[in-house]
Amino acid sequence: MTDSEIDAAILASIEVRWQKVAMVIGRAGQILYSDPPDGDEAQKKIAARIEVLVQTGRLRAQGNIKRWRFSEIKQP
Repeated sequence: MTDSEIDAAILASIEVRWQKVAMVIGRAGQILYSDPPDGDEAQKKIAARIEVLVQTGRLRAQGNIKRWRFSEIKQP
């Protein structure tokens, strides 16, 4: 799975309103994997790409995005 594929799945899961990071990770995972791999490695990869997208300004964030259930992201 390439970074650009993960980014595309994340951006396809995002709306213009604030959404919990955990929800976006779940939706992006459904787009990327028909049968998700065991463990949380796939979720960690998606979360890492969300951090990059926030740092580069492609997503806006509120809260600590490392705390998936307590932070939110949206389109800029």
